Amino acid sequence: MPSTTKASRFFNLVDQREYAFCQAINRSLRFRPVHGYFQLVSRLGDGWLWYALILAMPMIRPADGLALALLMVSTGLTCTVTYKLLKRWLIRERPFISFPSINCGTPPLDRYSFPSGHTLHAVCFTTMIALLAPGLFWLLLPFTLSVAASRVVLGLHYPSDVAAGALIGGCLGSLAVYGFAAPVWALFAT
Repeated sequence: MPSTTKASRFFNLVDQREYAFCQAINRSLRFRPVHGYFQLVSRLGDGWLWYALILAMPMIRPADGLALALLMVSTGLTCTVTYKLLKRWLIRERPFISFPSINCGTPPLDRYSFPSGHTLHAVCFTTMIALLAPGLFWLLLPFTLSVAASRVVLGLHYPSDVAAGALIGGCLGSLAVYGFAAPVWALFAT
């Protein structure tokens, strides 16, 4: 419990420092096209785009697409467990909860804010694609950047939530490719 109290104090301090930036970015929701775009990105970032990509991977890359799809599924599950445990342990309220002047642009999938699970998954999968199927990377990069931005624009996350999600996602994606799955990937890819 003491770590939760320390985390709460830390996040309260950081929240105050990030509040003005979050509020300024969140004001862009007043523009209907901005709101609609980031709501769509958020919805696709709920997993729908990644599910479609995973299912399409064997057709996109017949030689190694199935192996990449299976690696993405197992890594995606690891990402989900990681961010859910961190959110339960660190307990950081979302910006729109802590600061009523920040509007919630779309309903969140869960209660807490740190780290951004959408960003974590997006960066993880994009890192994996960059390392194993670089031709697809440039197609995914704009979406991944939009997912990261959407979290702050929609009032769901602080920039530090997004940065942490990106860092963790990049590490998990790299670890999946170069670490634990490398021997299995070598079997499937040949």
